[in-house]
Amino acid sequence: MPIREVLTSQRVPVKIWTDDADANSKRQLENIASLPIIHHHVAAMPDVHLGIGATIGSVIATRAAIIPAAVGVDIGCGMIACRLSLTANQLDERALKKVFDQISRDVPVGREQHSDSRALTGAARPFAARLAAMTRKHPQLLKAVGRHSKWVNQMGTLGGGNHFIEVCLDESNRVWVMLHSGSRGIGNALATYFIGLARRDMERSLIQLPDRDLAYFAEGSEHFGDYVEAVSWAQEYAMQNRREMADLVLAALQRHLPAFDVTGEVVNCHHNYVAQEHHYGADVWLTRKGAIRARAGDPGIIPGSMGAQSFIVRGKGNAESFDSCAHGAGRRMSRTAANKQFSAADLARQTEGVVCRKDKGVVDEIPGAYKDIDTVMANQADLVEVLHTLKQVVCVKG
Repeated sequence: MPIREVLTSQRVPVKIWTDDADANSKRQLENIASLPIIHHHVAAMPDVHLGIGATIGSVIATRAAIIPAAVGVDIGCGMIACRLSLTANQLDERALKKVFDQISRDVPVGREQHSDSRALTGAARPFAARLAAMTRKHPQLLKAVGRHSKWVNQMGTLGGGNHFIEVCLDESNRVWVMLHSGSRGIGNALATYFIGLARRDMERSLIQLPDRDLAYFAEGSEHFGDYVEAVSWAQEYAMQNRREMADLVLAALQRHLPAFDVTGEVVNCHHNYVAQEHHYGADVWLTRKGAIRARAGDPGIIPGSMGAQSFIVRGKGNAESFDSCAHGAGRRMSRTAANKQFSAADLARQTEGVVCRKDKGVVDEIPGAYKDIDTVMANQADLVEVLHTLKQVVCVKG
């Protein structure tokens, strides 16, 4: 499906891969397109929905500048998935319930974290020196980081919200492990600190913005290099966090399922991040805010919701999307609205056949609160091709 709508009221156009973008999201996309640092156009993926400052599902190319709030507070949030040698006939409901309970014990979720004795210090150790250097240069950052001083203990933890761990079956009834998480509390602390600095820089420079959350650091400015280091640190932490959790999940499965191997390539990809790339004749900082890289041949993961199917994909390298695609189904209603509209009984019906929480505490993650993933995939047929279709049989959430 090609581009469905183009907005042309600002200095660069906005190209949208859906006809289901609401008025508030369009207004937010036009705010981004009005900035003088935007290169060529703004791309909006088919899961686009309202965010803070920058729209979730947007791909933003900036010249010699980065918008920290567009990268977001869950820096490096993304997915990891791997296929196992197991098949569906080697699973049964009793074993899956044991797997759910074991994962829930072994991987801290929500606000929980590893105890000091179990902290994955080996994986976290390489990050310590760089973080210490950042806090020496920015003493005020110590206060923000101090609230998350157990960042070492959060390595290998899931968090809450829309983060999840799943055991899935593909179209050939082969077993997959898939999970979704980011840079945890420390990533949020770093992002919040630098977003504040960017706002103050804009105020001191008397730069007028359509939204204060679109404040940016220009290359060569006082804090630009420090933010690049901080965001790079958090993105690497998020990538390692997913690796550590995947190992814990595989170990949990090994305790209750027949012996297995990991087969095929492990896919580990960000969908909230910034990177230096070349597009439309220029070297730019490309921010994917709820979007994944989909260059020709790139593997990727596009999850649905708790009761919907997900997809392992390969990018087609569409230049107009800045070699990007959607990162998931995308919310169609807020968490507050979902809690008002749906009940735990609705959740149980919509997640039938999945071993998962079915209580009021996760109703805001009910599939009905999300856009239809099949429609999202149909709208980006020109961006990716589907390699595997996955359906969860176990889902662990915070």
